[in-house]
Amino acid sequence: MKQLHKPHSLSHRRDEEMPSGQPYSPKSLKHPRNLPRSINYLLREQRLLFILVGILIGSTFFILQPTLSRLSTSEPHSFIPGSFPTGVTHYDQVSRGNSMSYGLGGKAGRVPVGISGRRLRIVVTGGAGFVGSHLVDKLIARGNDVIVIDNFFTGRKENLVHLFGNPRFELIRHDVVEPILLEVDQIYHLACPASPVHYKYNPVKTIKTNVMGTLNMLGLAKRIGARFLLTSTSEVYGDPLEHPQKETYWGNVNPIGERSCYDEGKRTAETLTMDYHRGAGVEVRIARIFNTYGPRMCLDDGRVVSNFVAQAIRKQPMTVYGDGKQTRSFQYVSDLVNGLVALMDGEHVGPFNLGNPGEFTMLELAEVVKETIDPSATIEYRANTADDPHMRKPDISKAKELLNWEPKVSLREGLPLMVNDFRNRILNEDEGKGMK
Repeated sequence: MKQLHKPHSLSHRRDEEMPSGQPYSPKSLKHPRNLPRSINYLLREQRLLFILVGILIGSTFFILQPTLSRLSTSEPHSFIPGSFPTGVTHYDQVSRGNSMSYGLGGKAGRVPVGISGRRLRIVVTGGAGFVGSHLVDKLIARGNDVIVIDNFFTGRKENLVHLFGNPRFELIRHDVVEPILLEVDQIYHLACPASPVHYKYNPVKTIKTNVMGTLNMLGLAKRIGARFLLTSTSEVYGDPLEHPQKETYWGNVNPIGERSCYDEGKRTAETLTMDYHRGAGVEVRIARIFNTYGPRMCLDDGRVVSNFVAQAIRKQPMTVYGDGKQTRSFQYVSDLVNGLVALMDGEHVGPFNLGNPGEFTMLELAEVVKETIDPSATIEYRANTADDPHMRKPDISKAKELLNWEPKVSLREGLPLMVNDFRNRILNEDEGKGMK
């Protein structure tokens, strides 16, 4: 019975506290807020003092921050290789006249090694191949850390064995068609079979290497902020209707021919490279390589210089396809390597033709090989291959002007160096006859 009277007594007490004629409401017990009451509260609790102090501290920070930033960028940065987490890129900034910067949107880029003095970490895909191994030698000699990625389809460990044990050299057996995660400053993307014998052996694999491999390496460059160099080819010009070929020439390529897995694959790789540059701000460089020769070329790989040299050493007839009046331009490998490094360290995207403008017909090349190896060597004519270009000669005026580069080694100077290497490998039977 006592519990029945308690609610009534509580209700009665609330009725006495409320003014007459007004029903009870919990919200009516709260005092209405007004401006004078809030000001009094701030003054009484010293909240206003804390607000003013906070405003003062914030204003001081935003005023001094730009000055501190300018002071910090003028001091040299300390660098410890491999100390940056994934996705973080270290940039050395150098004032060049009008504060020139690399890349898009005013982003600061890396400074060439000769300027910054900082040891770079560089990855070379296809670094166990002919050109790649010579490039690795030059980068190691400059004091850089080099990581070679190669699946050894055409590359050879023998090309790099002299670097085994060097603390600045690493070798990874990997196919660039599959992604890979690394922390590097520069990427030289050379991975792709370059001779007709090799890229025709598995054309689907060739175009996958050109497309998927380039996509993977560009994706890596985007994630880690590395500069990317694509080694394209003079084959993007196809069977040219312009002679000599300038970088502005769009080419005359058969998109469904036997060579298109390589020709169109490289053209697609150039497209991807420029799309990553324009769309994602990746620092890129494009080199279009013309015929190159030198030590460490694959024996019997179908390229004319290696074919002639190997055949002459073996006392076999030199094979000339067609009438032998097709023209090519031949550069020694050291000239190409110097051009690639100049392009990577420079400020221009390209594309750049890298080749020797000295032009030879196939019969003229055969005569030079005979003079160098065996004057009694003979020539054997065969039917020409499909889509074989009739003319190939680079216009290198752009590289001369913007890269300060041009080839130095003539064919008669460079060919004996290649002959010595081929003679040792053939006579010692260090490798097989290649793929037919």
